[in-house]
Amino acid sequence: MSISIAGRKIGPNQPPYIIAEMSANHNGDIQRAFDIISMAKRSGADAVKLQTYKPDTITYNSTAEDFMIRGGLWDGRNLYELYQSAYMPWEWHKPLFEFARQLDITLFSSPFDNTAVDLLEDLNAPAYKIASFEAIDLPLIEYVAQTGKPMIISTGMANQDEIAEAIATARDAGCRELAILHCVSGYPAPASDYNLKTLVDMQRRFAVPVGLSDHTLDNTTAIASVVLGGCIIEKHVTLDREGGSADDAFSLEEADLKSLCANAKTAWQALGKVDYGLQSSEKANIKFRRSLYFVKDILKGEVISAEHIKSIRPGYGLVPKYTKQVIGKIALLDIQAGTAVKWHHIEN
Repeated sequence: MSISIAGRKIGPNQPPYIIAEMSANHNGDIQRAFDIISMAKRSGADAVKLQTYKPDTITYNSTAEDFMIRGGLWDGRNLYELYQSAYMPWEWHKPLFEFARQLDITLFSSPFDNTAVDLLEDLNAPAYKIASFEAIDLPLIEYVAQTGKPMIISTGMANQDEIAEAIATARDAGCRELAILHCVSGYPAPASDYNLKTLVDMQRRFAVPVGLSDHTLDNTTAIASVVLGGCIIEKHVTLDREGGSADDAFSLEEADLKSLCANAKTAWQALGKVDYGLQSSEKANIKFRRSLYFVKDILKGEVISAEHIKSIRPGYGLVPKYTKQVIGKIALLDIQAGTAVKWHHIEN
């Protein structure tokens, strides 16, 4: 159960795939967009993700109440104003894709309509991400699936039936490499809303690689997701949380992104496999276990008594559970005090 994006395998048996989401944090400055890609590369992220839309392809310019934002980070703005300030000019896409290829970091995007898919296809995007709010846009999912590229679907606000419909639509339209991300579509979202145990159920229920689109303010939730089978982590990133964009306030700066990339991999490595055996890091510490030692000299042919042996450190002799089996046996050779008790010392 795995997919591959630009040659990088993604699945439970691979290190977590870290996606740095640029979103609106370019702040209308293409140089800032270049700098975010560079920062993600330095930090160890596997990919940078853009969002490809125009205000007119994502909403309608109206101040009717349906189109107004009440509460939260964007209170008082209408949807058109929000997306007008946040969108990435389409003419930026080509130089950004070229720059990412020069840096050898994967770049792909979330398209929000068919024209965005067409643009990204012209740029040979290696994969597509369906944003949470578009998970119910089955015609868009179908159009993306027809490209034959890997697809990642965020599931924020989607219920089980809607997730199943999205997956079925993608499959029926030709998508062969599909992953889904558990997501809470709050900006920011409290860790208590994430219910990470859902990841385990998603894996079982939908039989695709799963991951986390994380909108919490730190890395704890994202790293914990790895332990529950998450193999993709998506986080918004920025050069400066005080930068003033729509998404800066809940995005990771460079130091935190570096920490996420390193610690998520450590969490995955720590999962390992079921293994009760002695580990390589423990071998030097066997001397701190208890075992049976001769603490008095004994001659060949003597009967071993409780005074001859003792359970002490180090751990190179027989384990203490054999004490009663050793006492009363005949010594088969002369033994000095300080010798670890072994089976060859005593009669069978």
